[in-house]
This record gives sequence, C-alpha cells and structure tokens, in this order.
Amino acid sequence: MKLNEEQIARHLSETTGWRREDNQIIRDLKFADFKAAMSFVNRVADEAEAMDHHPDILLHDWNQLRLSVTTHSEGGLTAKDFQLAERINSLDN
Repeated sequence: MKLNEEQIARHLSETTGWRREDNQIIRDLKFADFKAAMSFVNRVADEAEAMDHHPDILLHDWNQLRLSVTTHSEGGLTAKDFQLAERINSLDN
C-alpha cells in the first residue's frame, strides 16, 4: 500500500543516508575503486532478489553508485521500499 506524506517523512527520518526525490528514495555512495563498487552492487542484488524488490542501480564515474527505490506497481513509496533501504544500509560498504 502506498504511504502517505506523514508515513514517508517518518520512515525517511529513520532511514540513514537516504533522501526523497519525487516518488522514490535515493542513496549515493562512493567506493575506493570500481571493484569495490561492483562488489557492493552484487550484495545489493542478493538482498533485492531475496525481497523480490529491485532498486534502480547506476554505477558512474568508476566508483560512485546511486540506488533509487520505489514501488512502480503502487505508483510511489511503500513500506517495502524502506525495508529494502534498511537491508541495503546493513551491508558493509
């Protein structure tokens, strides 16, 4: 179920490192090198597959990563988006 503005604000305040842009939450990360960034992407992929909820992943400038999460089928943010964000946050980067 799509979250209302109050719910989104509460979840976002509890989800370190993420910001909201329109109907998605985004986290930018920087790594020591390309290999470290790719390793992290693979760990994110494992979490996403386990949840059957997949972020958009942009690897750019050889060591920078942008993760974007939304629930397309709901047309906005849901609790599942924030659950995935927390699982991603629990990974070592």
